[in-house]
Amino acid sequence: MISRRTLLLAGGAIALSAKGWAQTTQKTVRIVVPFPAGGGTDVLARIVADKLRGNYAPAAIVENRVGASGRTGVEAVKNAEPDGSTLLFTPDFLMTVYPHSFKRLSYDPLKDFTPIALVARSGLALAAGPALPAEVKTVRDYVAWAKGDPKRAFYATTSAGGTPHFVGVMLARDSGAALSPVHYKGGAPALQDLMGGQIPVSINPVSELLPQLQGGKIRVLAVTSGERSKFLPDVPTMKESGFPEIVLAPWLGFFAPARTPPDVVKRLANGIADATAFGDTQRSFIKMGMDPVAMTPVGFASVVKADLERWAPIVKASGFTAED
Repeated sequence: MISRRTLLLAGGAIALSAKGWAQTTQKTVRIVVPFPAGGGTDVLARIVADKLRGNYAPAAIVENRVGASGRTGVEAVKNAEPDGSTLLFTPDFLMTVYPHSFKRLSYDPLKDFTPIALVARSGLALAAGPALPAEVKTVRDYVAWAKGDPKRAFYATTSAGGTPHFVGVMLARDSGAALSPVHYKGGAPALQDLMGGQIPVSINPVSELLPQLQGGKIRVLAVTSGERSKFLPDVPTMKESGFPEIVLAPWLGFFAPARTPPDVVKRLANGIADATAFGDTQRSFIKMGMDPVAMTPVGFASVVKADLERWAPIVKASGFTAED
């Protein structure tokens, strides 16, 4: 188990006071998740909400604001009162990829939001199903197979314009294979078609793949993290597979509306750091295939800015524009 001290030191974490568990607001905290209930983002939000409830705040609820590929929920938080009572919990791509892939985005991740806490990371993985021949065992094998017949060079993604989509774009760029994405409305339908043989490979968070691996219908060719995943220790990284530029570990984090007062930001960050430092919280994250992380608001803001800059040339070079 990751110790409290290790968690708090990772990424320059917040030093908690002895009064860290004192209730610091009288308002109900509303955590907006821009995806349906039951998904990984929603489950993690509810785990944290359970710890905030009665401690940081008298009540903490999760509200699923679904629509426009997640943008509806983001916009709801942008327009909320900046008093610490409304938070956004989101995966990275809504804040780092969407600004480049949507021509008319109604929010600016740097101007309209205040980063509060990055709490988890989960690598992505290139998974193969029964439509990919058993002799295709590596990413290089897959690229060669795809080049052999471009009509079969399709890969599933969990959303158009999301991080998994652009991992495929990067692989196509670096391998010279004409890979074509097929966009699904979430990981579940993509994996269903992968296991059913309707599509040869899919790019998904490791956390989505773990429950499906035991059945033996899918296998993982590589992961995108810098090091091998603790959840899939026998699977090579993309870097090991010969693609050193495809190194990323998508994150999930909390944001507040812009202009949230600094003292409120500090209390929110402390409350969330406390909530995620509990052993049972960490175990829940790990069980889902997520790596717990703790980071100060300043450190998180730097991550958002760096990732936003990183994705700009990748999206531009792809020529992709998301539909409004």
